[in-house]
Formats: sequence, structure tokens, C-alpha cells
Amino acid sequence: QLQLVESGGGLVQPGGSLRLSCVASGVTLNYYGVGWFRQAPGKEREGVACISSSGGSTNYADSVKGRFTISIDNAKSTVHLQMNSLLPEDPADYYCVAEYLGGCARSIAIQPYDYWGQGTQVTVSS
Repeated sequence: QLQLVESGGGLVQPGGSLRLSCVASGVTLNYYGVGWFRQAPGKEREGVACISSSGGSTNYADSVKGRFTISIDNAKSTVHLQMNSLLPEDPADYYCVAEYLGGCARSIAIQPYDYWGQGTQVTVSS
């Protein structure tokens, strides 16, 4: 059974950077599409970034394009989300997700994911 555990959230000033990590246990991520979602209080959940199981497709939400980068280390079964130039609208709980043989839809939110982490909180404040 795949389990995902996120880390790396915290408080950062506007314009700063954070690197979120998601470690998978139970199985390797070689055949899994992975991604990150976020949800802020009172707002809808947003798909932030994804990588398909083949590694051939990567997508980002328009709100983070050019600032966030998703990467996967299959050897370590770890997914990272490098977040640069953080903005006041970026604070949320960030969730790592995975789906066996999953794709990476242009509209990330419609991509089904069976596995979710518990989330890590990101706060942006001066």
C-alpha cells in the first residue's frame, strides 16, 4: 500500500522560496503519475503541478507557472516541489498525490489520484 508523507512547509517571506518533499513508502514511484495540489481556507482545491507516470508530460497551474518546479527522484521515491518567488496568494495546505500509471492532464484538477498525503502547510507573510 502506497503511503505519501510530505515535509518542507513553513513560514516564508513574500518573494522567498521553499522546497516541499514527498516521500513514498510501500512501493516505488516508477510507475506512478505524481503531483501536488493545494487548498487554502475558503477556497477550492487547486491542482498545482503534475508529472505523468512515463515522465513525458509535466503541467503546471497558470498561477504557479514559471515559479514552481516539480521533480521526481525515482531512486529515492521522492517527489519535490520547488517553490520560488512566493506570493501572498500561495499560502495553503499542499498535498502530494499519486496514481498508478497516472497521466498528467493539462487541467490538473481533473486528473484522478487515488493516493494522497496528509498535507504540509505553507505560509507566506512578512
